[in-house]
Amino acid sequence: MRLFFTFILSLSLSAVIAQNHQISGNVSDSQGNLLQGVTVSLKEISKSTVTDRNGSFLFSNLNTGNYTLSVKGVGFENLTLKAQSSAEYSPLTLILKPSVNQLKEVTISTTRSKETLGETPVSVTILNAKDIETQASINPNISNILSWSVPGLGYTNNTTSNVGQTLRGRNVLILIDGIPQSTPLRAGSRDIRSIDPAALERIEVIKGATSIYGNGADGGLINYITKKSNPEKKFGSITSIGNSGNLVAFKNSAGGRFSQQFSGSVNKFDYIVSGLYDFTGVFKDAAGEVISPNYGLGETKAYNAFGKFGYSINPDNRIELMYNYFSSAQNSDYIVEAGKYGISPTIGVKGDRGGINEGTRFNHNANLNYSSKDLIGETDLETSVYFQDYKTVYGFDGFFYGGGQSQITSSKKGIRANLITPFHISSDVKGDLTYGLDVLNDVTAQSLVDGRVWVPEVDMRNMAPYAQLNSEIFDHFIFKTGLRYENIAINIDDYQTLATGPANQGSVAVTGGKLDYNALTFNAGLRYTNYNFFKPYVSYSQGFSIFDLGRVLRTASENTIAALNTKPVIVNNYEAGFDSDFNKFSFEGVYYISNSKLGSNLVQQGDIFVPQRAPERVWGYEVLATFTPVNKLSVGASYAYVEGKIDGNNDKDFADDADKYLNSTRISAPKATAFLNVNPSSSWEIRMDYIFSGERKRFQANATTGAYLFGEGPVNNFHLFNFSSSYKVNSAAKLNLGIENIFNKKYYTPVAQFYGRDADYTRGNGIRYNIGLTYSL
Repeated sequence: MRLFFTFILSLSLSAVIAQNHQISGNVSDSQGNLLQGVTVSLKEISKSTVTDRNGSFLFSNLNTGNYTLSVKGVGFENLTLKAQSSAEYSPLTLILKPSVNQLKEVTISTTRSKETLGETPVSVTILNAKDIETQASINPNISNILSWSVPGLGYTNNTTSNVGQTLRGRNVLILIDGIPQSTPLRAGSRDIRSIDPAALERIEVIKGATSIYGNGADGGLINYITKKSNPEKKFGSITSIGNSGNLVAFKNSAGGRFSQQFSGSVNKFDYIVSGLYDFTGVFKDAAGEVISPNYGLGETKAYNAFGKFGYSINPDNRIELMYNYFSSAQNSDYIVEAGKYGISPTIGVKGDRGGINEGTRFNHNANLNYSSKDLIGETDLETSVYFQDYKTVYGFDGFFYGGGQSQITSSKKGIRANLITPFHISSDVKGDLTYGLDVLNDVTAQSLVDGRVWVPEVDMRNMAPYAQLNSEIFDHFIFKTGLRYENIAINIDDYQTLATGPANQGSVAVTGGKLDYNALTFNAGLRYTNYNFFKPYVSYSQGFSIFDLGRVLRTASENTIAALNTKPVIVNNYEAGFDSDFNKFSFEGVYYISNSKLGSNLVQQGDIFVPQRAPERVWGYEVLATFTPVNKLSVGASYAYVEGKIDGNNDKDFADDADKYLNSTRISAPKATAFLNVNPSSSWEIRMDYIFSGERKRFQANATTGAYLFGEGPVNNFHLFNFSSSYKVNSAAKLNLGIENIFNKKYYTPVAQFYGRDADYTRGNGIRYNIGLTYSL
């Protein structure tokens, strides 16, 4: 009997031990971010679980043996692998790769809260690392990359400036990892080209007025998100080398590009560092003529140094330091030979330009970030301290006596504290509350290189608390609403405007002072997500902007700050749209109206340009479609239309003779894009891109002189094609080839046309090649 009970007890213990085995682990993306909400299943026993806030999962009480794990997460490729249950509890480390076919489900970091592209009730465009790499292989100018990729953004003007490259007819705020790059206090129009694409992991574009990051985003914002380290290696290396030039009139057009990146992860420490040197030869149009060197991209040298260092204190706490340096300066052997507007192009001819080199002398950005999960209860914290130091030099201006070159300097320091608290009211209502505080000090000025003051130092201090609610209601409704309170104080010293004649003629002595702004901005949106074939949304959002205060100051005719019209621009944006997904086909559409009681449109008065303060309405629509019939073939197209008017008599109807169209510095011509992407093999990819820039002819020339005012020249359409191809030689080496303007089309950029001036009537690039080799370890 004793032997019998001993036998039974042994069997029972064996069964318990056998069923006390488990499979556990954590799931992250390729950048080391732990993923919550990923479904992990064991096929043999039809058992599944979801990863927690730390990306962890656990299957316990398993029998001894091998199991098939299936891992699925929105925005990522499915992962299937074999795993063996164990009593020693050795956790698995699973890494998911992003899925191109599920791009709409990727998480949007720019919104500050936990949102996915397929659920947020706003219009968003995301360029992932592959998109950026593909477009950069044709033309690495980031302004060019965006204009070919973002519906609603104006076409690039092929210079260092982004004049006319508005977003939905309004000004856009540029960020690097959330650090403001734009200078809205004195808009310099060089903020888009503030970093090299080699340092970027992705670009997020939120369209429509938003105040989520403060001053300057009345048309939306573009956030450049820098690269992260490679968590799979202790040491990794990527070396890239390239050559570019014109295929017509090649002489003096050759340029080169070299970049080196190191990254890795050792225990709790991770890092990525990179450096880039880029130089361009002479840029030429389709006829082989040298393109005007004014603000040109030819004969420039650009440098970018980037580093990011992270330390994971524990799974819930992390500290990270980022630094990026960018500079780009032109040293041209050419001077401008003016053409005839509407007839012949302005070109570059050999000569001594004089003065100092144009370009961005430096753009320093640094950010120290600390994040903590479950800091208090389930509340997550992310806080950062950042700074930006920026200087850019312009060409010769003759708006003032004696003329001269000007430079804009801007220094920003800020602190951000962002908290996210989830809530669960019932099984039908759940979500999270995002709230925090932004503190920013922005000191911006514009002076001449000879020391004269054009715009005095403008010292802005901004403190803005905010709160944003994201909720899921009855499983199929996503509701989003939020508030932000702007509390701004600006100090301006006494100054004198620049003279327009000898003996200080025309100069006005202006008494400085303090300007205070307080504004509460609001947003709300609702999306229905039950059916993939139709996910509609509606939204309302406000944006706040003290746009180009410096231009008001430098053209002052009053002798005190208090007498100038320095009121802010507050934009009310209404939009309705939808997404549709039918297996291999997807479609997006949106219509929007954007109103402001007081705008800031730049217009010409005599020989100077001043902001026009009047009510404005901007409206338009965007459509986007993609189709992937087979894995090796995809096609897509987009179309964007925008228009806008000034309410000349303030009657709010925008339909009588007193109401005028906004000029083309604000309103872009219609734009269409299309692409065809083919993968003949797993190693080879071929892509053709097409862009159409349409007409905009809203204004008449002066009846006496035949000249157009600034921004009112007629814009004619043009069609362009680009080609790109990449080939993986082996697991380490890849060749890239890009051909810009493959059919060598003669065309004038929209900016060259709407400026309406001989000196700016320049053609765009003729056919150019860009070939590169990338080697990875």
